[in-house]
Amino acid sequence: MGYKSIELCAGAGGQALGLEMAGFEHLELLEIDHNACNTLRKNRPHWHVVEGDIRDYSPKPSVSIDLLAGGVPCPPFSVAGKQLGSKDERDLFPEALRLVKELNPKAVMLENVRGLLDSVFDEYRAGIIRQLEKLGYSTDWRLLNASDYGVSQLRPRVIFVAVKKDLEDFFFWPNPAIENPPPVGDLLFDLMAQNGWSGAKEWRKTACDIAPTIVGGSKKHGGPDLGPTRARTAWATLGVDGKGIANNPPEKEFIGMPRLTTEMVARIQGFPNEWVFTGGKTNAYRQIGNAFPPPVAKAVGRQIRKAFDMYAAFVEHKIPERNLA
Repeated sequence: MGYKSIELCAGAGGQALGLEMAGFEHLELLEIDHNACNTLRKNRPHWHVVEGDIRDYSPKPSVSIDLLAGGVPCPPFSVAGKQLGSKDERDLFPEALRLVKELNPKAVMLENVRGLLDSVFDEYRAGIIRQLEKLGYSTDWRLLNASDYGVSQLRPRVIFVAVKKDLEDFFFWPNPAIENPPPVGDLLFDLMAQNGWSGAKEWRKTACDIAPTIVGGSKKHGGPDLGPTRARTAWATLGVDGKGIANNPPEKEFIGMPRLTTEMVARIQGFPNEWVFTGGKTNAYRQIGNAFPPPVAKAVGRQIRKAFDMYAAFVEHKIPERNLA
């Protein structure tokens, strides 16, 4: 059975791609960044990309969807910022709630930074829950680590899922993968050795752990580097120079710590090799670093789809209630 979705703040398509893998068909994808919109169009010409501010978006009255998903901006809740929450002009949770009310989907899936679970936002989260309960939803928040779902970096993210109350007994959070993701050295060896670098095999041995969290920076601050001093120190233990992003893999006689290319960073984020990012290096890296890893979105999306399927089967009396779990 095909399920329809609309994606908010789609960025470079990490969540949208994962949900596509989970079996959802996107009717529209909203994104304000021009280069990110071009990335979406480049990789999925059949997707209907709406370029513009979510505040100006209103769905057509005839649109009917099963899932409303997206990644509303994280700066209002990030510990790297001022954590202004609702006082931050970039807080788009109210717009997401507006669209929930207008679209009335069966489920909602939004992701954000772990800072959203800090005690300073307890009342903020409670307010969102109250509003959605009035609209007939049961809600839950969960902190998921990308490394538990096959992604070679820790990357903790808060995932918010709301389902219609008649679906709440059918939704279960995904279980972590049994096997650990590959270490950075194994994951990126072929790319590091692409130009014949003689030190690639030794580097592979050094890069024997998963990556620190990839950071993308903002439009106002941050260039194509792997983060502040603490993050760069963590990268150095893996034999990676985090002070910048390279245009190409190291050459044969390269000596020292190599830098990652955007292709390498995208692979660490869980994007498939064929996914192309448009724009200059800084913009492409920002798209990649701010993305939601597709494998995590796929894992949660599959559970949402499974809830839909189980409920449909239950309504048709195809499964007894005692077998729901």
